[in-house]
Amino acid sequence: MATTERSYDIADIGLAEAGQQRIDWAERQMPVLAQIRERFERERPLDGITLGCCLHVTTETASLTRTLLAGGADVALCASNPLSTQDEVAAALVDRHGAQVFAVLHTDRADELADVIGGTEETTTGVIRLRALEAEGKLGYPIIAVNDANTKHFFDNRYGTGQSTLDGVIRATNFLIAGSAVVVIGYGWCGKGVAMRAKGHGAHVIVCEVDPLRALEAVMDGFQVMKAVDAARVGDIFISVTGNRDAISGEMFEVMKSGAIVCNSGHFDVEVNKEELDAITEETFTARPFVEGHRTKDGREIFLLAEGRLINLAAAEGHPAAVMDMSFANQALAAEHVALNHESLENKVYDVPLEIDNEIARLKLASRGVEIDELTDRQRDYLASWNQGT
Repeated sequence: MATTERSYDIADIGLAEAGQQRIDWAERQMPVLAQIRERFERERPLDGITLGCCLHVTTETASLTRTLLAGGADVALCASNPLSTQDEVAAALVDRHGAQVFAVLHTDRADELADVIGGTEETTTGVIRLRALEAEGKLGYPIIAVNDANTKHFFDNRYGTGQSTLDGVIRATNFLIAGSAVVVIGYGWCGKGVAMRAKGHGAHVIVCEVDPLRALEAVMDGFQVMKAVDAARVGDIFISVTGNRDAISGEMFEVMKSGAIVCNSGHFDVEVNKEELDAITEETFTARPFVEGHRTKDGREIFLLAEGRLINLAAAEGHPAAVMDMSFANQALAAEHVALNHESLENKVYDVPLEIDNEIARLKLASRGVEIDELTDRQRDYLASWNQGT
């Protein structure tokens, strides 16, 4: 479907054919969204709804956008990160599918919030911010915390971030992971995935944490745990996945050995305190694409990847389509839930309904030809009782 009166702001509409080829490849690995799209085309649950989306403009996002359009929505997509935007995908979404795609965010207008019936949020950091707004009574409309769905963070954060982060580091540096010391800062679901994949590549993995339970979990998972400044003395590669600022900062830069590689895969570029790195830098230079060298005043070289932005999206392609299939299935079904139930929702952050989580897991298993057992009525009764013995 070629666009006519649609608004858009993209690099080159002529890239649409190349973009469609990439979208087609990704969708071969996204069977859950395909099944949801088929139902949306029949039922049109989003008719009359305008969806504003701020996401990385990638092939996987294109599949979500197509699903929302199939449900009847008018979709406007804004790129959330200039380094992750795939220009050919943006062109295909505009030219072939009728989406409105923009390169920049529009200014918020408080007077328009009254027209917003709800939203969804897919990132850990975003949900933290939205819960903070709710706690202060400043949340303007109901939100579904897609990030907290089991079929999102168990798989997207652990397997998606784990694989794509190491992919980004390797593409940017061609560094041999085996035998190196990889410092993973933060042991949430993303940190677990990165540590797992680094270990699989043969690295000696060191974990840094502020949460005693997560630190203990890392120890029990077989990783060395130490304070960040101590890890900075021995690490070869440093990967922050905390969702917080200054995860890699001045005191660490002061003791890193020459040749240390620093990157972020958790949040905005504030995870790496670039100002404090600049403060000890005498000269910067481009070592290779996505690799900025910092020659320090004492003669060491520290290499910052992708300007401190998300390495898995800047230097690689982000999460594999197969895992984003579940994440974006949550987005699509959460959007449907808001559209159908918004009149009963308050200005709060809601969990993804359990039936949505379970349906996505069921569809994913079915797409892989996996069958599982079901409880018998007698078993259900036993689990629901208190007086049937021990």
